[in-house]
Amino acid sequence: MAAAHISRSGSTLGLEDYSLYSNFSDDELLQLAIERSLTESQCTPAQQDNYSSLNRPAPKHISQNPPANLSSQNPPVIHSCQNPPVRHSSHNPPPSGSSNTSLEPQTTAHYSSPNPPSQKPPDPKTFKGTISRFMTGSGKRMVAYRAPDGSLVHIGPEPDEEEEPLFKSIRLGEVSRVKALASRPGTNLMLPSRPGWLAIHQAAWFGQEACLRVLLSAQPGMINKRTAQGQTPLLIAASRDHLSCVQVLLQNGADPEIMNYEKETPLYKACEKINAATVAVLLNHGAQVNTHCIQGWTALQEAVGRNSVEICEMLLKAGAKHNLTNMYGITPLFTAAQSGQIATLRLLLKHGADINSQAADGATALYEAAKNGHEGIVELLVSQNADANKPGKTGLLPLHIAAQRGSETIVSLLMPVTSKARVRRTGISPLHLAAERNRDEILEMLIKAGFDVNAQLSEERTKLYEDRRSTALYFSVINNNIDAVEMLLQAGADPNLDVFRPLMVAARHGCIKTVTLLVEHGADINASIPTHPTTFPAVYMFSMKYLPMFKYFLDHGGQAMPCFSCIYGTGPHPPIKTQRSERESRNFDRDESEFDHKRPVQFCEMISAPSICRWAGPIIDVLLDYVGNVTLCSRLMEHLDSYSGWSIIKDKAAPPRPLMQLCRLQILNLVGYRRLKRLPLPGGLIRFLQHKEFLEDDQSDSLF
Repeated sequence: MAAAHISRSGSTLGLEDYSLYSNFSDDELLQLAIERSLTESQCTPAQQDNYSSLNRPAPKHISQNPPANLSSQNPPVIHSCQNPPVRHSSHNPPPSGSSNTSLEPQTTAHYSSPNPPSQKPPDPKTFKGTISRFMTGSGKRMVAYRAPDGSLVHIGPEPDEEEEPLFKSIRLGEVSRVKALASRPGTNLMLPSRPGWLAIHQAAWFGQEACLRVLLSAQPGMINKRTAQGQTPLLIAASRDHLSCVQVLLQNGADPEIMNYEKETPLYKACEKINAATVAVLLNHGAQVNTHCIQGWTALQEAVGRNSVEICEMLLKAGAKHNLTNMYGITPLFTAAQSGQIATLRLLLKHGADINSQAADGATALYEAAKNGHEGIVELLVSQNADANKPGKTGLLPLHIAAQRGSETIVSLLMPVTSKARVRRTGISPLHLAAERNRDEILEMLIKAGFDVNAQLSEERTKLYEDRRSTALYFSVINNNIDAVEMLLQAGADPNLDVFRPLMVAARHGCIKTVTLLVEHGADINASIPTHPTTFPAVYMFSMKYLPMFKYFLDHGGQAMPCFSCIYGTGPHPPIKTQRSERESRNFDRDESEFDHKRPVQFCEMISAPSICRWAGPIIDVLLDYVGNVTLCSRLMEHLDSYSGWSIIKDKAAPPRPLMQLCRLQILNLVGYRRLKRLPLPGGLIRFLQHKEFLEDDQSDSLF
């Protein structure tokens, strides 16, 4: 490899730099190193004495470990004046015993003759190979010449492009010199300096009115010539805000209708620059006002987007149509609402623009103003009786979008003019969107306005969610938004409407406060999941790892007896068929095995899942406090036998159960949990019935 014999000293390439030029051959690397040394200034003797010939730090702008994103097209520049090459002659060898890391002054180095003359680069006009350009890390432009076979012929700094005298004089505004050069015999004013760029384009670009007159006098035929981008001198002058040049060109017959390749006219460019004077001049010379650009925009639509009332008035008086649409079906009125330009919006409404016109996707100006949060626009449109019940392509109304965005002012403006019946037909309530985005203030406003807190998503919208959610309450629960959950429940939200109950979601998240709120407002603890039937309450699947929450469900009416019901009993159980993906094994909500869904999953099967079985003993122990005499199936016995410390749980399950336990269960069955506190019983007994403490044997006699 070339890097093996390339020294770090001087301007040559170091080992750290070599990876930046991995696509260069040895010859190319050497050539690049030579070119660098030729283009850098030589160091003074004082600079040479300040550096060790064998060990010196790299310049600050050069990384010892170049970033990986630096490509070979952008190599860093190594300054040779900081790292002069040192060549020890045989007459001046290095001091004996010196090490490479020594910083002591070295013996004076003998240098070869001055750098050889730089090689002259090939003539680009006659070179037969390929010419490529790139930029170094320091921003220096380089050019490489390669022969047809790919070998490098020359590499060096890109030469500065020499500006032609005529074009330079135009740029500097040297009128007399321009006149002299333009009238010189043999001067061809139709010859471009670069693709399509004539002297007249140069004058229009730099706003040189006097030079422009001289050029038109010498060659009037180039007045409508176009550049490589299709720009005429008039279009250039208009886009550069050179009013005097626009006037000169129009007076000399420039065509105001010639467009560039984007189909933009000089009038369109003048509107883009918000130059009312240029617009007026162009209109006075007959410029057409309803010409569309390549995307369908007109000059009026561009002026509306720039909020130029003066230009819009001129265009409308000249015959501009305010109902023309671009390629997206958008009118100027829609553009004004979308961009928040209230002044031009007022003007368009004054001239009769359709306030309820819809874009190609069905959106109205009101919809778009609400979407972009333009409160003043929404207020103006509502005051002008804009229809707030026109949905967009997605079926959402402006109120939906405002609720989703969280704009309280816009929501307050739209609620009085939005039909609740029309909201119901959309299949989604603004409450859903406010809850989904945690817009609590909006949620409160909508509830106070009477929107149904139990409104459900339509079947089509429910299918968009894997969990088939349908209520605003579900959105708040899954977002762990306790304030929103409490607000909806207090307003009468039913926690039992969703297929996958919000209580199960809260249990899966381990949020005991949300669980408590839902249970207190009537959440069904014993509900099942239709798509995944179980013989026991489904919520247990999501709380088995959190015993306090598991016990809370049992305390508040959760059924425990179904957990001990098993179709196999004390007989042998078939092996459990599990098909769990790697993703499911990482998530508790899918940690349960994929059992045979031809029949409901039994508790003994659920507790045998690998992620749950380690808690089998404590779970069974808790459940036994809520049942009477039960028989443990063989699989539950296997779990209790798997750990010696759980043998006491087997003894607890053995019949007969204590009389106190059986009495407690009978009382709970007759009275119900919610009525316990109203019983005329001592507090200790009430707590016992509520499973809030376990009484000692010496206290039990006084209770019965």
